[in-house]
Amino acid sequence: MKKMIIASTSTIYEGKYLEYLLPTLKTFFKGAKTLLFIPYARPSGITYDTYTANVKEAFANIGIDVKGIHEFKNAKEALKNAKAIFTGGGNTFELVNQLYENDVIDTLKEVIELGTPYLGTSAGSNICGVNMKNTNDMPIVYPPSFKTLGCIPFNINAHYLDPIEGNTHMGETRETRIKEFHVFNETPVLGLREGSWLEVNANEIYLKGAYTARLFQKDKKPIELENSKISII
Repeated sequence: MKKMIIASTSTIYEGKYLEYLLPTLKTFFKGAKTLLFIPYARPSGITYDTYTANVKEAFANIGIDVKGIHEFKNAKEALKNAKAIFTGGGNTFELVNQLYENDVIDTLKEVIELGTPYLGTSAGSNICGVNMKNTNDMPIVYPPSFKTLGCIPFNINAHYLDPIEGNTHMGETRETRIKEFHVFNETPVLGLREGSWLEVNANEIYLKGAYTARLFQKDKKPIELENSKISII
């Protein structure tokens, strides 16, 4: 019985870390007094300890204590015993690399499938899809595989941005990059805008938050999904 929140970002403009999500997380993690944090993505290259301390401070607002997976001698056992799990954002390549290096990617999938409540933001959301090929991050390391958790039947493009009218920037848009992906891949991609998230209950997926999401499917026109239950074939 999967129970997941898959968020585009941890922080919205002019907000504090996880602030916009805390009311939802208070209900989502109800009954959990402790949370296992996976800091492997290391945003801006910060240490695991610093990252975990930041998360600990945020979750203290809803009465949940946080400990990093790196603080345990046995990471697999830590996952199996966790009451709740959060994987934060940063670099998806390094996150996936460390999940494989520490041999915990299968264990993480297993405990999520068994019902341990899971929160992902940004890179921690990217790994919920079929693979990590729609991350926006630089390939700073080379993970053993691009295959990720496959807890949802599509990929996430977190921090999805629409083209800005009048902008003279000549680089590729997100939509352009996703179209390039679909030349060689069949997997649908959901462009998840900052301030929105998915709630997964078993096999049901709901779009929540402030914005619609943009769904890309191979050889089809992109469509906007409203805040409701979504079905992707």
